[in-house]
Amino acid sequence: MDPEIGKCSTSQKKNSWKATLLLAYQSLGVVYGDLSISPLYVYKSTFADDITHSESNKEIYGVLSLVFWTLTLVPLFKYVFIVLRADDNGQGGTFALYSLICRHAKVSLLPNRQAADEELSTYRHECPPEANYKSRIKVLLEKHKNLHIALLIVVMLGTCMVIGDGVLTPAISVYSAVSGLQLSMSEVHQEYVVVPITCFAILCLFVLQHYGTHRVGFLFAPIVLTWLLCISALGICNIIQWNPHIYKALSPYYMFKFLKETRKAGWMSLGGVLLCMTGSEAMFADLGHFSYTSIQIAFTLFVYPALILGYMGQAAYLSRHHKNDTSYHIGFYVSVPEWVRWPVLVIAILVSIVGSQAIISGTFSIINQSQCLGCFPRVKVVHTSNKINGQIYIPEINWMLMVLCVAVAVGFRDTKHMGNASGLAVITVMLVTTCLTSLVIILRWHKSPLLALCFLFFFGSIEALYFSASLVKFLDGAWLPILLALFLMIVMFTWHYATTKKYEFDLHNKVSLDWLLALGNSLGITRVPGIGLVYSDLVSGVPANFSHFVTNLPAFHHILVFVCIKYIPVPFVPPAERYLVGRVGPPDHRSYRCIVRYGYRDVHQDMDSFESELIMSLAEFIQSEASYHGNQHSNVVDGQLTVIGSLLPRDYEFEESIQQARSSTQSLSERNVKELEPVDSVKKVRFQIEDTDCSKKDGPAREELEDLLTAREAGTAFILGHSHVHAKPGSSIMKKIAINFGYNFLKRNCRGPDVALRVPPASLLEVGMVYVL
Repeated sequence: MDPEIGKCSTSQKKNSWKATLLLAYQSLGVVYGDLSISPLYVYKSTFADDITHSESNKEIYGVLSLVFWTLTLVPLFKYVFIVLRADDNGQGGTFALYSLICRHAKVSLLPNRQAADEELSTYRHECPPEANYKSRIKVLLEKHKNLHIALLIVVMLGTCMVIGDGVLTPAISVYSAVSGLQLSMSEVHQEYVVVPITCFAILCLFVLQHYGTHRVGFLFAPIVLTWLLCISALGICNIIQWNPHIYKALSPYYMFKFLKETRKAGWMSLGGVLLCMTGSEAMFADLGHFSYTSIQIAFTLFVYPALILGYMGQAAYLSRHHKNDTSYHIGFYVSVPEWVRWPVLVIAILVSIVGSQAIISGTFSIINQSQCLGCFPRVKVVHTSNKINGQIYIPEINWMLMVLCVAVAVGFRDTKHMGNASGLAVITVMLVTTCLTSLVIILRWHKSPLLALCFLFFFGSIEALYFSASLVKFLDGAWLPILLALFLMIVMFTWHYATTKKYEFDLHNKVSLDWLLALGNSLGITRVPGIGLVYSDLVSGVPANFSHFVTNLPAFHHILVFVCIKYIPVPFVPPAERYLVGRVGPPDHRSYRCIVRYGYRDVHQDMDSFESELIMSLAEFIQSEASYHGNQHSNVVDGQLTVIGSLLPRDYEFEESIQQARSSTQSLSERNVKELEPVDSVKKVRFQIEDTDCSKKDGPAREELEDLLTAREAGTAFILGHSHVHAKPGSSIMKKIAINFGYNFLKRNCRGPDVALRVPPASLLEVGMVYVL
């Protein structure tokens, strides 16, 4: 072997390991803040009502055994070794699992699906197309639409519980950290100190959100690392000082003995034990910011041992202290020596803020993904960092979360009710992840349904046990996440239902291409200078809002572009594959169609760069078409689209599905129904993009490019529909309530499409449309 090659390979491995260890260190502050702070309230929530700490120590030994095996089986085995591998191009979370399922089985309810989307590089298939995997589960899922709806409801439920966790986690984390002040004051003054300080810390946390976490993010990892070292040292000291044999309680014997002797009371106390898993879902949700190896190293080498030592230290202290004269005798701070209690209190408050910051950012992220997939009303998304992708801030959601967090802290005022509420939200998200991962095992990993069933049964039974223990605490705080989830589910499902119905209305009322081509000077239609961008959700045909516009104002722009912004069930769409461009009508009509594709984690460009890229894509399309057709225009069927991007290779070949020509006698409704179905006929088209300057083009292509340049100098107008929605006469009462009241209320109180698309007001033209759904 060449010694130089060996040196290079060794150097790359060292750099790779250095980068991985650096990511593992950075992940401590982003991923593990919420999980690391759980020792503050696990024991206190567990011993709140149902069980007591007796002289025999059987309860404390049983709870320690339960905590140890819960942390080992769920965060370690389930998430670190299994679920983290179910990534979507490196991304994790509920929507990552859903997008994987939608790509490997036709279960998506998004109506504007195209076969060309499957040619995206991020629309990755692990098996070749000719070896298409079929299973009974896949066939069953694709056959029944009710299962598609049920799957979407499950995903929405997980999403709503994540949002609910964004309300509860900051409240219980900060309150538990601040409650350490109780040991330094009388019970009379506790009520007037702990709650106000908690509310003040929560207010500061949310007020500073619009600055973004990148400004102070470098402090997160040292804070969490200091906290982990702190609870590890405290745990070791307490073990040595109070009970060196506490390690025996890690045996599962104590866990089963505890459940056998305490029976119903022990089962009900599991609602507090499950709080030791709070924040485990962040390992999967934040996978896109780190790597699988870095998260695995951080948890197995740092977080897991520190948490186990921390819980063992608390149990060792409590096994020698059985006083019941105070309400906080079982809390975390009683096991902290007095001479370090204040420094530990300060670190705990800082870690609670770091953990709360992580869950708030995760809430922003999942709401943004929900609105990208048409499941949440439009909100304003602000990207707080130009360098770090994914750091966003949503003003409306931020202030709502702040009000709800403060209300929870003031309303509950104890960790028992907060813990019951937070536990139910956490365990519901875990159950949803287990169900979706079992489908991924079958559909993506192509494993036996029996293996998926074993995964579902083993981890699902553990989580179902904890879920039942949390659900029984409905009146003691668990009602809050259920109420929040119910409200959010109604909002999300109403918005998704109305959005889908609007698309179907547009599809059934679109105008034929012949009507567009018939518009001319003979009918009094004027072509005005400039570029007109007509926004629509349709991927083919002429939208009804354009016909409404021309009917009332008989003029449209010299360059006409029908723009469709659509979202694909992938995390990112490469810039080189973002634009699908084609013609609408003959070349001399100067009408085009541009489908702009985004993933659910993509960052939208500002309107200036979007307009520039769109026009550059049109220019590249004109050049590539001229090169392919030998500078002679041919009649292009509406629906044949070219992938345009500056990063494309010189020779790029892809398969584009085009619809078969339909007979003129076919009814409009039949055409629309068929368009929603997958198309089997495939035409292979080869496009060659050459490095030829616009000035060197001759003939029609040069003239077309000059027209495009002239139109751009004249200005661009953005034509958007402004919809008014009503339910059809004779519709059911539920539909009338959902459409006439629910959807219209949400539409009036959310951001308009012009804000979501960042359209400049001076160039905006809105066309009023009445939708009867």
